[in-house]
Amino acid sequence: MKPKLLTTIRDYSLSQFRGDALAGITVALVAIPLSLAIAIASGASPATGLITAIVGGFMISLLGGSRVQIGGPTGAFIVVVYGVIARHGYEGLVLATLMAGAILVLAGLLKAGNLIELVPEPVVNGFTIGIAVIIGSSQFKDFLGLKTASLPADFLPKMEVLWAARGSLDWLALGTGLAALLLILVLRRAFPKWPGLIFAMAAISGAVALLHLPVDTIGSRYGALSGGLPMPHLPEITLAKMRELLPSALVIAFLAAIESLLSAMVADRMISGSHRPNAEVMAQGWANISSALFGGLPATGAIARTATNVRAGGQTPVAGLVHAAAILIIMLVAAPLAGFLAMPALAAILLTTAWNMSEPHKWPQYWAAPISDRILLLLTCTLTVLADLTTAIGVGVALGLAMRLREKGIESLPWSGRDL
Repeated sequence: MKPKLLTTIRDYSLSQFRGDALAGITVALVAIPLSLAIAIASGASPATGLITAIVGGFMISLLGGSRVQIGGPTGAFIVVVYGVIARHGYEGLVLATLMAGAILVLAGLLKAGNLIELVPEPVVNGFTIGIAVIIGSSQFKDFLGLKTASLPADFLPKMEVLWAARGSLDWLALGTGLAALLLILVLRRAFPKWPGLIFAMAAISGAVALLHLPVDTIGSRYGALSGGLPMPHLPEITLAKMRELLPSALVIAFLAAIESLLSAMVADRMISGSHRPNAEVMAQGWANISSALFGGLPATGAIARTATNVRAGGQTPVAGLVHAAAILIIMLVAAPLAGFLAMPALAAILLTTAWNMSEPHKWPQYWAAPISDRILLLLTCTLTVLADLTTAIGVGVALGLAMRLREKGIESLPWSGRDL
């Protein structure tokens, strides 16, 4: 469970630092708008997204088992975080995140990182697509400028509220969102190594401010963004609250472990390396404990930001430490500028994120899989959207393992009746 940082720092060079520093700053520019958008979509204040990227991201790079993993808030958590805040308030989320961190630390100590191999791939793909559907649908309100009260956490009631508000469509907000979406896609295709999200966000939000367009911004909705980290503090902890929040904490822990280990596996293929799964799980635990103490959101390894780090030349965990430090410096220096960011443009960022999460280029491959895999994927996806993540993960993993055992031809034990 030795952190990769201790291995890579032994023969660290100045040229490596230059590459890591450039990569870390590049990833920070990508992470800032994403972190803000994820926090808002989760029902939290924008600043909590940056706090999570700084504190959680720093701990994941400091203690993690991957050379290039970048951590912070991710879209996968939006669904569960929104639900916890809606039912238990933000203090409830902080306690659930703290509990999830403790669960992950225990899982790391028990060397449970290798258990990722037992989770069937169709289950992972199914709930990832389901989460993408929920994230995308939650952005329609800001993207279309609809005038509604806060949206329900559940998918079908949310769709009913959005449909009822269709008459309040704001064409100016829609135009702003579409312009941001188009600019993101153009920059990503034309300049794939550039932090296109930050350029698109700056350009569209700058136009809204300069032209004095009546479009919702972070400042108009949430007020000024605080320019620094809060003091760490513990939430109120009682046995009754912990019992009530345990299912949510287990889901947060499961998602953090799954996403971070999948991200580390993707990174391994990109750099021809090998991560340490138990160190990675342990790092997720300490990252979530630390994020909760500072009032942040759940944190995990982020696949898109990790891939950006590799493409930008990151070679060691120092890039992730620089990424966290760069976000902190920008937060301290330029926090007031965040108030000008346009809400439809942030919605466009998350719509893009949701589309990328669903990996549409892999859909033909999923459909060509055996029928049992297709059924498992569709069932997990449907339960994720219409029920909840706890049900989807529980049913999907149980059914997937049962299918795997049957395919291996394991003989059932002889059954004898019992008098009752």
